[in-house]
Amino acid sequence: MEKDLFKRIDENYNKMSKGQKALACYLKKSLDKAVGKKAKNLAEDAGVSEPTVVRFATFMGYEGYRQLSEAIEEMALNQMNSVERLFMTAERLSREDVLTQTLNSDIEKIRQTLGTIDQEVFDGAVDAICRARKIYIAGIRSSAPLASFLYSYLNLMCEEVILLGSGAAGEMYEQMIHIDLRDVMIAMSFPRYSMGTIRAVDFARRERARVIAITDSEKAPISSQADFCLVAKSDMASIVDSLVAPLSVINALIVAVSMQKKDAVSDNMKKLEGFYNKYDFYD
Repeated sequence: MEKDLFKRIDENYNKMSKGQKALACYLKKSLDKAVGKKAKNLAEDAGVSEPTVVRFATFMGYEGYRQLSEAIEEMALNQMNSVERLFMTAERLSREDVLTQTLNSDIEKIRQTLGTIDQEVFDGAVDAICRARKIYIAGIRSSAPLASFLYSYLNLMCEEVILLGSGAAGEMYEQMIHIDLRDVMIAMSFPRYSMGTIRAVDFARRERARVIAITDSEKAPISSQADFCLVAKSDMASIVDSLVAPLSVINALIVAVSMQKKDAVSDNMKKLEGFYNKYDFYD
């Protein structure tokens, strides 16, 4: 897994210039205040020049300030609890800004996801789903609605789909007792990363099942365990986790699988429509 920002700072501190050391110390003490700041504003807060901030980014091994800013945000948000995220939201938004800024943020996350997701990895994930004997879906806490949504559609297309529970201790592992190399696990995990999902992925890997990860970063805990990692950008700087982009990726998976399994999907939908009509299921 790629080194986080603080590890990079510790390893390179003695080689830094005076200004870079000042910036490094500021980040270690006030990381949450640096989230979302432009290079100019971060420089002012840290008491250094803007060129020092830009040079610091490349010195630390990032392509530029934008990548450093993403590393700052990722590390800060992973460390925040719900109360801290609530206060950050209050500082960022006024009541009049909430609707516009929230929707614009969601649009931007979809745009970023579209620009970074790997088409070959996506196609490989679709093929793995279509070839699998059983499909296990794991998603806990904020990821649970995503997992449930994916399950409801894949269950119409594939013969055996299992939505892993997260209730009683051991329930998830009991459901996975027969998982093997013929199967696929689709795991969803976003900050703050649930240990339950991480352990489920580890269990699946040890039983040689293929793993499809849907997460926010290639540095996320389940990424290194995945055969296919679908990175979907999310915004966690809020009391509410924005999972619009991950849902769009899941929508794309569902459509792609339905296209490959068109005949089976058509037969299943005809059966369901007959059931709906017979029992007046819809108004």
